[in-house]
Amino acid sequence: MIADIASDLKVDSAMTLSKASAGCQLRIRQLAGSACQRLREIGFCEELEISKLSDGRNMICSVCGTRLALSKKLGDQVLVEMV
Repeated sequence: MIADIASDLKVDSAMTLSKASAGCQLRIRQLAGSACQRLREIGFCEELEISKLSDGRNMICSVCGTRLALSKKLGDQVLVEMV
């Protein structure tokens, strides 16, 4: 019975970009917050696959062959999942 209940549960692997480990391949699930509209305008949008290259106060991500630096505060507004 417990196995049946466990098999019915779905694991949500979503996390914020700032919590993801450096070196991970990620897919953007959601952008929230006022500054995220600007991210969409430059091509950083939902369903895009990115790589998080470095961690810290400012994170560096590889987006379509371009490196993009984001603050931790902005990274907290980006919801991602592992690819």
